Amino acid sequence: MAVGAIGNTTVTTSWYSREGSPNPLGVVWLKEERAFNFALYSNHATGVSLLFFKADQLAQPCRRIDLDYLVNKSGRIWHCRVPESDLAGAVYYGYQVQGPHDGRKYDLHAFDEQKLLIDPYATEIYFPETFDRLAAIRPGSNVGKAPLGVLPSVKEPEAYPWKSDRVRFHEHDLVIYELHVRGFTRNRNSGVDASRRGSYLGAIDKIPYLLELGITAVELMPVFQFDPQEDNYWGYMPLNFFAPHSQYASQQRNAAREFRQMVSAFHQAGIEVILDVVFNHTTEGDEHGPCYSFKGIDNSSYYITSGDPEHPFANFSGTGNTLHTKNRHCVRMILDSMRSWVNQYHVDGFRFDLASVFNRRGDGSVSSSQSRLVAAIRADPVLGKVRLIAEPWDAAGLNQLGRGFPGKRWFQWNGLFRDDVRRFVKGDPGLLPNMIRRLYGSDDLFPDSLHEACHPYQSVNYVNSHDGFTLYDQVSYNQRHNWINGEQNRDGHRENNSWNCGVEGDAGATDEIMKLRVQQAKNFCCLLMLSNGTPMFRAGDEFLQTQHGNNNPFNQDNQFSWLDWDRLKEHASFHRFFRLMIAFRKSHPTIARSRFWRDDVRWYGTGPDVDWSSESRQFAYYLRGESQYDVDLYVMVNVDWHPHTFSIQDYDASDWEIAVDTAAQSPDDIHEAGHGPHVRSSQFRVAARSVVVLVSCPPARRDKAEPVPEGPPLKPR
Repeated sequence: MAVGAIGNTTVTTSWYSREGSPNPLGVVWLKEERAFNFALYSNHATGVSLLFFKADQLAQPCRRIDLDYLVNKSGRIWHCRVPESDLAGAVYYGYQVQGPHDGRKYDLHAFDEQKLLIDPYATEIYFPETFDRLAAIRPGSNVGKAPLGVLPSVKEPEAYPWKSDRVRFHEHDLVIYELHVRGFTRNRNSGVDASRRGSYLGAIDKIPYLLELGITAVELMPVFQFDPQEDNYWGYMPLNFFAPHSQYASQQRNAAREFRQMVSAFHQAGIEVILDVVFNHTTEGDEHGPCYSFKGIDNSSYYITSGDPEHPFANFSGTGNTLHTKNRHCVRMILDSMRSWVNQYHVDGFRFDLASVFNRRGDGSVSSSQSRLVAAIRADPVLGKVRLIAEPWDAAGLNQLGRGFPGKRWFQWNGLFRDDVRRFVKGDPGLLPNMIRRLYGSDDLFPDSLHEACHPYQSVNYVNSHDGFTLYDQVSYNQRHNWINGEQNRDGHRENNSWNCGVEGDAGATDEIMKLRVQQAKNFCCLLMLSNGTPMFRAGDEFLQTQHGNNNPFNQDNQFSWLDWDRLKEHASFHRFFRLMIAFRKSHPTIARSRFWRDDVRWYGTGPDVDWSSESRQFAYYLRGESQYDVDLYVMVNVDWHPHTFSIQDYDASDWEIAVDTAAQSPDDIHEAGHGPHVRSSQFRVAARSVVVLVSCPPARRDKAEPVPEGPPLKPR
């Protein structure tokens, strides 16, 4: 910083010290100058004011600075530098922005110079006790009732003691566990101390459980700061893209540190941390929603506008607005947010909610193959190295699953796997070719042609996620039961491809029905873990968590949605099956490969040939493991309601032992390696609605094997 002297007065001559710097955006503490630098982007603002507040004086700013565009503006960025000594002990800040009230067709302005607005780049958000969401919806001032940005500490920040936390990216052993930070441990029966339940620290306490289960990556449902007064539990309505949700901290004003503690603990356990991020919309909604930040700073730069005065906000997200990811500044903000989470919080990757929105042009039309945001992420030296997962569709009907999505190396949630497997296990006709393709790795969606060169692991295979039924509800309900959500049971998926096994819900369910439900759930688990690709399942499915038929409990922050850990004891045998099925997959790299199975797999029916007819519900396959330094597998699948006898085509006396039989009772439904009964005949009876997995046994096991007893047949449906 250059200084000069006039008489006895020292004068700062640095332009940046007097005017502020346009980079970086947001607020930064400059230790050398004992000053804060502020920078805010707005393409259409005609005036910007910066307001500061003391902790005990939130209804009245202790300092107000009106920026002069001749001094404090560079291009589209408003900026200033404020010495600490000028802030009179302020700890919070916000903006008021002036601008035009009209605009061209797609320049919809929403400026309200009385609204106190959050800095989009704020890294911590404070909600005063007088916070009022309605004040952000009504016109006029919301000072004293608005959320505020928190000024960075002027004290030298203590560097977080990361301990060699950079976890390796898992390959064939990748198993993704989708969890909600609050719901994971909020219940009293979680075994977590009351002071840590439902928090980042509470998740740490469950790491031993996750390790025993076999989890290698957690996918956290949204942890961006959202509005605590919105009817919102899932977190898919972000208020800010840089701040961790403060209500998930066990101690107020400690969210950033506790989030780092959680990530570090997961990494120490060898578990990757993936964030489910929402960069397609915000909590501000449509013209009837609140004005917290983006609307009042520069509405048409941040949101896609429709040009329709009756419905001015384009709504490809289904939540009222759509972020304008074709706008250069909006793309910059998203990239800055992602880099912040990677650099400051050490997360390993991102799952993008409704990622096909990124392929919408400013007028809402679909770009054929290009996405400015996806291209920018690909070229970024930091972000190009993290794990990227797309939900490759949006709420307005655009579905780009597979080669249609512009992120060619991205993983993708495979909704077709979900639907085909659900329908096949349910018993719908004509699904056998689809089911075989999903097990193979969905090469129809991710072809390994010379031009495409895709990999099967790009398919994130799942049967259930937060969005829809739990696994138990999948086999217990035919219809959604969402009345408690307050939307007259109109919300959530109408078609779930589910089957209740004979009676709706638990009331009136006989022991036979309950047995069949567990068996069907085991079939889903087994097929998921046997499929080439990347498996993912929702937290609690491993012990048959229920939401009582609600397939969209987005606003149920209560025991209705929190994991019920009593079910872990109640369904201990199913949990054992699930845990050992994960271990089976991880111990057999021949299942999950970088490439498709190709010549290593042979497909059969109950005999030598697959029955491709519409009514066929049985098939088998032999998977050679030699190329992967593994044993061979023989899998027989029968989702018919009658038992069928399979002729094992790759049979040689004493070659096979039973690893899995979903129709058997625990502990005979799954055996640890080397402990399964031996197969004595090439004719094998597979029970109705069941899956059997055989493993080629080592020579040392062949002479010691015991014959397999036949169990009673299940009654037909």
